[in-house]
Amino acid sequence: MAEGSKQPTVSPPKLVQRRANRSSSFRSGRTIGEKRERLETANERAAARKKDKFRQVTRIVFTVFGFIALAGILVILGTQFLHKDLAPPEVAQISAETTPEATIEIIDEDATSGNHITGRMRTYISQAEQDLRDLGYHPTKAVIPTGSIREVDLYLDGYSGFAKFIIDRNSAESAEDLDRVIRYLAGINVQDFSYIDVRIEGKAYWK
Repeated sequence: MAEGSKQPTVSPPKLVQRRANRSSSFRSGRTIGEKRERLETANERAAARKKDKFRQVTRIVFTVFGFIALAGILVILGTQFLHKDLAPPEVAQISAETTPEATIEIIDEDATSGNHITGRMRTYISQAEQDLRDLGYHPTKAVIPTGSIREVDLYLDGYSGFAKFIIDRNSAESAEDLDRVIRYLAGINVQDFSYIDVRIEGKAYWK
């Protein structure tokens, strides 16, 4: 190259352009990160709202089922109470219709005039008579003792004493208890007795 000739000039890299690019890339990255963060936050809020809504629906469902169960229990208890309350008259009515009239004499020691024996008492005596006949005994009369409205004294053919029944207890069970006591007394060679008391369930007395 000839002396004195001019060397070509080389322009330096444009740092400004590079800084501008670097700054632009940084801003772009930050903007994407912010958008991603906002998106994740929005998703979390949506998920939280969905969970809260699910909890509210679950509470409502359990509350409704709880009220339904409580109402069902109250209905069942009420039905049982009403059934229990109405059962005695129904049973008494059926017994009166299906049980024949007593064939034995009925004596009310308190009756000074007229007949004061209730329909319930007559029905019980009729049923007790039938229960005793089913066990092989022959009732002869029924006496309602003085001062009592529920006790019935039943006399049996072939026995000197009588049996104390009470209309609050099932007549068939009382008759079976009486039969057991009579058999027990026969086993210990006791033929005569003043009375046998079978008014209390699970217990019997004799004199």
